[in-house]
Amino acid sequence: MTKKFEFNWQIPVPEPLLQGAVFDRWTEEKDNTELEQNCLFKVDEYGFFIYWKSEGKDGDVIELCQVSDVRSGGVPKPESKLSTNLFNKHGETLEDKSLTICSGTDYININYQHVVCPDAATAKVWLDGLRKITHNVKANNVCPMTCLKKHWMRLCFLTDPRGKVPVKVVARTFASGKTEKLVYQCLSELGLPSGKNEAMEKEAFTFDKFYALYHKICPRNDIEELFRSITQGKSDRINLDQFVNFLNEKQRDPRLNEILYPLYDDKRALEIITDYEQNEEAKNDKCLTKDGLIRYLMSDENAPVFLDRLDQYMDMDQPLAHYYINSSHNTYLSGRQFGGKSSVEMYRQVLLAGCRCVELDCWDGKGEDEEPIITHGMAMCTDILFRDVIYALRDTAFVTSDCPVILSFENHCCKAQQYKLAKYCDEILGDLLLKEPLPDHPPEEVVAEAAAAGEEAPPPVAYTGSTTNVHPWLSSMVNYAQPIKFQGFEEAEKKNIYHNMSSFAETTGMNYLKSQAMDFVNYNKRQMSRIYPKGTRADSSNYMPQVFWNAGCQMVSLNFQTSDLPMQLNQGKFEYNGNCGYLLKPDFMRRADRSFDPFADAPVDGVIAAQCSVQVIAGQFLSDKKVGTYVEVDMYGLPSDTIRKEFRTRMVPANGLNPVYNEEPFLFRKVVLPDLAVLRFGVYDESGKLLGQRILPLDGLQAGYRHISLRTEANFPMSLPMLFVNIELKIYVPDGFEDFMAALSDPRAFMGAAKERTDNMKAMGIEESAPEKKVTIEEKKEEPPLVFEPITVESLRQEKGFLKTGRKQQKELETMRKRHAKEKMAMQKQQCAALEKMIKGKNKEQLSGDAAFRTLVTEQSAAWSELVGRQRVEEWASARTRLHEQRDLLRKMMEQTQLAQMKQLEAKHDRELKEMNARQAKISMETSKEVANDKTLKTKQEKDRRLREKKQNNTKKFMDERKTQIIKHTREKEKLKGTHDKQLEELSKDVDNLIEMYKMEESEFEMATKTEFLA
Repeated sequence: MTKKFEFNWQIPVPEPLLQGAVFDRWTEEKDNTELEQNCLFKVDEYGFFIYWKSEGKDGDVIELCQVSDVRSGGVPKPESKLSTNLFNKHGETLEDKSLTICSGTDYININYQHVVCPDAATAKVWLDGLRKITHNVKANNVCPMTCLKKHWMRLCFLTDPRGKVPVKVVARTFASGKTEKLVYQCLSELGLPSGKNEAMEKEAFTFDKFYALYHKICPRNDIEELFRSITQGKSDRINLDQFVNFLNEKQRDPRLNEILYPLYDDKRALEIITDYEQNEEAKNDKCLTKDGLIRYLMSDENAPVFLDRLDQYMDMDQPLAHYYINSSHNTYLSGRQFGGKSSVEMYRQVLLAGCRCVELDCWDGKGEDEEPIITHGMAMCTDILFRDVIYALRDTAFVTSDCPVILSFENHCCKAQQYKLAKYCDEILGDLLLKEPLPDHPPEEVVAEAAAAGEEAPPPVAYTGSTTNVHPWLSSMVNYAQPIKFQGFEEAEKKNIYHNMSSFAETTGMNYLKSQAMDFVNYNKRQMSRIYPKGTRADSSNYMPQVFWNAGCQMVSLNFQTSDLPMQLNQGKFEYNGNCGYLLKPDFMRRADRSFDPFADAPVDGVIAAQCSVQVIAGQFLSDKKVGTYVEVDMYGLPSDTIRKEFRTRMVPANGLNPVYNEEPFLFRKVVLPDLAVLRFGVYDESGKLLGQRILPLDGLQAGYRHISLRTEANFPMSLPMLFVNIELKIYVPDGFEDFMAALSDPRAFMGAAKERTDNMKAMGIEESAPEKKVTIEEKKEEPPLVFEPITVESLRQEKGFLKTGRKQQKELETMRKRHAKEKMAMQKQQCAALEKMIKGKNKEQLSGDAAFRTLVTEQSAAWSELVGRQRVEEWASARTRLHEQRDLLRKMMEQTQLAQMKQLEAKHDRELKEMNARQAKISMETSKEVANDKTLKTKQEKDRRLREKKQNNTKKFMDERKTQIIKHTREKEKLKGTHDKQLEELSKDVDNLIEMYKMEESEFEMATKTEFLA
């Protein structure tokens, strides 16, 4: 780690355990019993082993990391010889001063070591002391150097009857890769006894001697190569600058925030040198020798994960639905689902392993006492008493974790026996039982960490049930998780009852995932779901839990009795957060305002995709036999992130001790969601048998050269087996953006590198010139923008159609004017004839006094005025008609012209889209060819994955191009439409002005009082 981190993995061992005490030890199995009296039992200062030795017998040990439980009591079968001997020696207080130590490397095959203490008080001291130092999750993650020391301590405890360390016991450590003769020779070179049947004094066999023996037999040539690469082969020491560069360039994740995780500097590098360099001269010179580098690489400072993740570091005050919960299915079974054996011990082992949700299938008892039983109904499995299971829960529920335990009841009991269920829960669990919702946390809040009475009292047990026909007392115990039949996501969202939960068989859950994945994710943000194996898994095999974790399902229940790959993934995942059994889901799987599709290939909003590269360099102590070994590296996460059975090293034959693989890095190019992804290392022998494995969540994985300690199939730690690997982590950068990303990340370095390249070219006599562009894809062709002539009234009036209509209207106007002239001429002749007739033979004086003449003149003037007015009205009406016709014609012509312009624009858009589609299709074809011809991609799966990645990038780019093109086209259309609307408005305005002018003339004429007369 860049900052110095004190990994306090040790739990202080109580003084009485260090001092030791004399006990009688006995074991009782089917065909064998053993009694060893007066054994001196001790625990070492680190809490690694409980070991014992009696007079005249070999010493023996139990690894405390394999101890699952320490119980008071335990006596042999009555009337056995062993029972008689023990009762004769210890009397009736035998059970009170007895302890049972349960250990094993899985949850089924438990070894029971019984010890009889001098008195009950001593038994109580040892019981409390051993429970205090067992289940130390941190001690399961100690560094390789501590593991070597632990193994050396084990060898020192496995003494012969004389208290010496047999040479053959030491030689057995290295038997899987080297001949015994070589081991004996190396022991001799170190000044130690080297005969096959010899033994050495414990005081002479120091850890320094063992460490030197380790390097003689297993020289770290893999680290020697790394050392030479750091020093560039020019020195036998790494100077301070070289070490700082190595730490920053190789051992640091470049994605880390430089404020929270600052770069290594001289001061920090010097601290590391001071801590691990043994050569005083090199230390004074601020240098690191090969031995110092090895010690650093094998230290806690160089752990493969951030060690603070082993503490309970997550927020534990969120609603229950916001956590993954370590869950068990049919917890009582120790084997098959049909005809299998039920065991109370399974409840103990599962809870002690960190499980927080166990299942109780309750049925009516058939005996005289009608005690409720737990069994797999109708499956011919043996049964166990419900009462015994509740006692086991009381004793083990809160040993390894203080977080709540959820009991999933499958209730098949009658009301009378349900009363007994409630009674046992109430009486045996007592204050551990959560009998009603907590006042500060009603069911609609459902918090994960509930307070209990008393400062040291663990949180209460919460219950779920599965029937409506429940006894009221038992029903009252259901508070924070009420099971209901699932009626659909819409109905659940409509009701929105947070404490309602539903269970789904894996097949049902998978169907919902396939059809309504995002609805399932959203449901799991509010409410809890429990997934359980399908009924056809008679062999108790497990389904892959990852796909349901991807959907946010909280209780993904597995068969703990089967140590298969799904179970390994489960235990590896839940080792984080203090192995408390609860893991907080990622932010986007909790917040209602975030959406997440568990089958999406695209990055999640706010989450940066990662790239992970793993180089398997070598292994150490992989097998106790001379067998060939190989390593597989898989990744599990989202479907797009999951890669399995694809990356494996070559087989190294006949060497289970220290095989060197030195493989090319296995590249996981694009990890869409690192928060949910895990790496799995599996080591196999030549027959395909699993030798060891390790699950490492990507969230918390450290980059650089790291030693990875392996686990058993059941995820129990193995002392010595480990892998030496180089892990590179970085932000995923799509093809073509590498230089851009480098320039953004470190502009100075990027520009400096570019300048250095230019200077080197000049020094070689190469003049800098513009780089040639190799265009493999047709360049994007842009059509020149369309420029349309403005459509004006004047331009339309020059159109042929309008001119034709204008001529027609002019002809009609002239015809009307001729008709008007004729009418005027006819009236004029008529009136003149009448006047001439009247004035014939009369002079002016006579006419001036003639009333008939004045009347005639008046009538003729009125007739003329009426004629002129009528003709004017007709002219105005004709003019309005002409203007309306012109307006309609001009509008029609304008609309036709505008439509032609719009079609012209749409044709251009169609051409551009067609060209873009053709270009994109060509890019897709070129991409496929490029991937097919890429020699660095060695397998079909790699090529498929790279092609899929490139196609995803292309699709995103193509979609963006199309979106941009559509926006551009829409804007052009809207702009042209706006111009057209404005032109139509101008046209209407011009014609309306002319019409208005004629209207005004008509109004003025009507208002005039002047009478028209013939001059």
